[in-house]
Amino acid sequence: MSFDAWLVFALFWVVFVTTPGPNAVNCISNGMNLGFARAMVGVLAILTQASLFLALSAIGVTALLTASDTGFFVAKMIGAGFLIYLGVRGLVMAGKPVVMEDRPAASVYWRAFAIATINPKSVAGYLAAFSQFVQPDVPIWDQMIVIVPTALTLTAASYTGFTALGAGLGRAALGAVFNVWFRRVMAVSFIIYGVLLGSAHTPMPKG
Repeated sequence: MSFDAWLVFALFWVVFVTTPGPNAVNCISNGMNLGFARAMVGVLAILTQASLFLALSAIGVTALLTASDTGFFVAKMIGAGFLIYLGVRGLVMAGKPVVMEDRPAASVYWRAFAIATINPKSVAGYLAAFSQFVQPDVPIWDQMIVIVPTALTLTAASYTGFTALGAGLGRAALGAVFNVWFRRVMAVSFIIYGVLLGSAHTPMPKG
């Protein structure tokens, strides 16, 4: 991959991972409720999902999955229901005092992994990256040596930042009214993402 191609890819990935979505909302929520150190397990889950999707995209499996209308419909409806459930649960819990949750690391990890995996933005983003930035005349694994470290470093930096933001908000001396409304906004965001996921069309790479 040439330097120019790498620079364009890196800029695309910065926008891709910093645009607020379900992953960002979950990282902020984890930071608020778990504290920074414990919430970083969620970032590890996102990096696991990113590594998996990078590998799948490289061998074309993601594109094959999105080519199946039935498979995509079932997956998106399950994902939509999961996000809406998290949003409704967040609305119910919003009025209760914020306390550091005693959630097992495994629970934090798998919830974050599930949110990252069902996010239609992920599928569309990885397909876009591999259809637009991978050079067909260069062996794919030679390019992956450059793509993977770049993507994972930028992904880690972005979601660590969102987690730190949540942890900072959790520690801040926020008024009770602001705290409740902020948590409600995040809960509604999950519901909106769930509705959007349920109505999403199959993401296809640009030709």
